[in-house]
Amino acid sequence: MTRSSSAPEPAARPGANAALLGGVAFSFVFTGLIWWLGGRLDSVTLLPDQGAAWYRWKLPEPTLATRLSAWVPYLLHQVAVWALIWAAQRQRPAYTAGLHRFNVLALAVNAGFILLHLIQTHVFYDGLAQDVSIFSSQGSVILLLVMVLLMESRRRGLIAGRSAGIPQVAVDVVRRYHGYVFSWAIIYTFWYHPMVSTSGHLIGFVYMFLLMTQSSLFFTRAHLNRAWTATLEVAVLLHGTLVAVGQGNGIWPMFAFGFGAVFLGTQMYGLGWPRWARWSAVAVFAALVALVYSGRGWDRANEIIRIPVIEYGLVFVLAWLIAGGHWLWRRLRPAGTGTPSPG
Repeated sequence: MTRSSSAPEPAARPGANAALLGGVAFSFVFTGLIWWLGGRLDSVTLLPDQGAAWYRWKLPEPTLATRLSAWVPYLLHQVAVWALIWAAQRQRPAYTAGLHRFNVLALAVNAGFILLHLIQTHVFYDGLAQDVSIFSSQGSVILLLVMVLLMESRRRGLIAGRSAGIPQVAVDVVRRYHGYVFSWAIIYTFWYHPMVSTSGHLIGFVYMFLLMTQSSLFFTRAHLNRAWTATLEVAVLLHGTLVAVGQGNGIWPMFAFGFGAVFLGTQMYGLGWPRWARWSAVAVFAALVALVYSGRGWDRANEIIRIPVIEYGLVFVLAWLIAGGHWLWRRLRPAGTGTPSPG
């Protein structure tokens, strides 16, 4: 049956690009609110630093109430976003310039829990850090970055525009299910930290808010905007470098040049730059390396390759684990069970 010409047209959907800009504005404004309220938390007594594996911003004597104040909203936040992703995938909508209903709900859910976490911090203080290792938070972010490299290897290659032997089935599986893992990495890291106003926390929170904005816009064209997604990837360079500078630990070049090398080796190939622009970027990078390490000492130049070696190594490990798991599942699955489409 065709729609009657006299039938009213559906209301125009809110634009995804406008929502993206609004999310960016919200990210910086809310981070400003965290900074403005941060002085109220200065009276909280914290234990002294106990080394690299120690996370300082947690109560010396937590209670059941302080623990539940973080874990319960975290779980509700996580399940709500997973449910929206699942519902969206069941609908299999087209990528559009406007927002779907589940995008509006995702934006509202994330904004609501961001506000709740601010209130929770000022009432109870503690985040998930009281009960889990700092390496679990760092590891979740590393997993997200590695999965992005793997997922995008079909479009831009992995190393210098080439796929580097990544099995296609691994790319397919990650592309279909990455939303669940990415939302976990973002939301888990978000609730790990209390909303305190140190420079490192503020930089981290604005980055988390930007990632939540991106994760809320699934099945929209804004979600696929290559300039925007590349900005989010490169932002980890700024985040890691600025946090290291703020901590005064002297390892900021490892983050600046390490993530810079990943950009030159992989991410810039997805931007459509001409060859002269890519070589210009390499030349600028080499000049900055020479400038920094001529004074820092060339014996420390191995800092440049640490992050690329870890990230690319983990991409191959993850890809072949997924491919191996998929191969094993196909051979052990019950008779008559179809192979799920990777999408």
